[in-house]
Amino acid sequence: MSEREDAWQMDSMPQPGGRGRFRARLDLLSVLPMLSILALVAAVAALVWVLRRDEAEATRVQLATDALWVEQTLRFQLSVDEDLLARLALDAADGTPDETLDSRTRLHIANNPELLSVGWFDAGGAVIRQIPGPDAGAAAPPAVLDLLGRLDQSSARPVYGAVQAGAGGPTVMLGVPVREGEGMIAATISLPLLLTRHVPWWIAERYAVTITDIGGAPLASRARMAAPGDARTHVISFDPPLGGTLLRIAPFAAARPLGDQLLQAAIVALSILALLALAALARSLNRGRRAEMRLRGEMAFRRSMEESLTVGLRAKDHEGRILYVNTAFCQLVGFGPGDLVGKPMPMPYWLPERLEDTMARQRALAAGGARPQSFETRFRRRDGAEIDVQVYEAPLIDAHGRHRGWMGSIIDITEARRAERLARAQEDSVTRTGRLVSLGEMASTLAHELNQPLAAVSGYAAGALNMLRAGQGDPAALTPALEKLAHQVDRAGQIIRRVQDLVRKREPHFEPLSLPDVVAETLGFMTADARQRRVRIVVEDDGTVPPVMADRILVEQLLVNLIRNAMEAMPEARRSGDRVTLRLSAREGAAEIRVMDQGGGIAPELADRLFEPFASTKADGMGMGLNICRSILELHRGRIGVEPAPGGGTCFVVTLPAAMGLGRAAE
Repeated sequence: MSEREDAWQMDSMPQPGGRGRFRARLDLLSVLPMLSILALVAAVAALVWVLRRDEAEATRVQLATDALWVEQTLRFQLSVDEDLLARLALDAADGTPDETLDSRTRLHIANNPELLSVGWFDAGGAVIRQIPGPDAGAAAPPAVLDLLGRLDQSSARPVYGAVQAGAGGPTVMLGVPVREGEGMIAATISLPLLLTRHVPWWIAERYAVTITDIGGAPLASRARMAAPGDARTHVISFDPPLGGTLLRIAPFAAARPLGDQLLQAAIVALSILALLALAALARSLNRGRRAEMRLRGEMAFRRSMEESLTVGLRAKDHEGRILYVNTAFCQLVGFGPGDLVGKPMPMPYWLPERLEDTMARQRALAAGGARPQSFETRFRRRDGAEIDVQVYEAPLIDAHGRHRGWMGSIIDITEARRAERLARAQEDSVTRTGRLVSLGEMASTLAHELNQPLAAVSGYAAGALNMLRAGQGDPAALTPALEKLAHQVDRAGQIIRRVQDLVRKREPHFEPLSLPDVVAETLGFMTADARQRRVRIVVEDDGTVPPVMADRILVEQLLVNLIRNAMEAMPEARRSGDRVTLRLSAREGAAEIRVMDQGGGIAPELADRLFEPFASTKADGMGMGLNICRSILELHRGRIGVEPAPGGGTCFVVTLPAAMGLGRAAE
């Protein structure tokens, strides 16, 4: 874009105040995509945070729920073992046979493998019998003695001993008194087997379940892998039943379900696409805004150019409806755009008396195809004044190359036509003035010309009158005298009519002329003047000059001016001869007349403006003769030039177009 258009664009941009809202709206549009992007990122982040929080809360609740479930399951299983020992103690006190008790014990151990053994011990801790276990009479292990010390013989409540290390892992003994002072029934429970048997697989797949001491050292666990160090752990006191123990459940970093992963991936992908789309939208908006600003500036610049034109512009479709007008056209016709745009024919500025011609021109314009046309017509302004206009119609082609109508350029030529008419009137006046000047200069010649026929008429009339008075009125004798008298009268009348035609203001009358005849008639005016100036006029005709279409009087005036100028250019002190030559010939489809004198030639300082008004070499000359000659030739589509004459002097060359189709007929 040029500097001028840049400056124009800056001028056309909204200014503070009312138009400042437009700039604020544009600024808002420029930042809106970025705000949308930030809002989307914040919304996605908030959504992820909420989901993670909800997920963490759900995980915590699920962990606590599962931990309580595991605790209750383990406590339930221990209570089942407690119930077995309590029933065995009650049945033994009631005298149930040992075989029955042993069978029941073996069945329970088979169904609950975490129960390693069940034994009957006396008050000193010696083994009475044990399933499975050592024979009767074996020494009591320290755990049995410790457990006996914990029992309350007055109560049937089960008592757990301390956790002991064993070959198969940590164990704990559970004892129930039989009778006061008669010993106890004790069961050895494997903590690892307890966890393995009664912590289900779906818990083991998700959590690491561990029984630890009070210091956190693991005693028994069920875990398919080590729990992460930062994993959330739920701890429940497992005392009672197991003194000084804790039940810890820690979740593994389990893989997310495929559906969740796909959902999150979809959210991330959609977020990225949205970001890209918004970025593209922001870029497109910025590019569109810049293009819009350039377009606004360009349209304002173009509109300003159209409105600053003094030529009227008018666009119309094929039906003649006006699509657009500029200010100059509205000022030209006096109607506003609301009076013209969209209105069908006829238009309010058409002349009513020329309505049919204008409609016919519109139809011819539509039928002429997409080619420029030009014509002149007249419009009537709103105030009633009529104006002459020049209309140039050009095809209106849209962006797709379709011919949609016509774009007209209308120029007011009223003043130009008035100036032409005034110039033509002035030219006619100057021409007539030139004729009068020529007539004044020929006054003495005309007097001499008229004196001859008038003297002859007077002589013939006196002679005829004398003969009649003398009684010699013979018709045969009077007839020759009267005929000569009539001839001289006719000659004088011709001279008078020729002078009248030369002086009278009249419209040009073009007709086929024979230049030799016109030259001969013109010399009738100039012969007496030539004798007075002692100049000979010689005509050289080669017989080839064609007829011309011209006005006889104007051509005679042209020849009179040129011959008189030639004679006046030959004063006796400066002439190199006494002859003015008129040479007639044909030249490339035109008739040529050369008027040559033998004078002193034309001064160099006057040669360039010889045909301008008031340019003259004579002290008493008006300087209009040659200018009139040029005007006459322009009217006849001819031309005049000047060149040195052979042997000295000046030669004026006059060329007139030949009359088409008349040359051969004349021959």
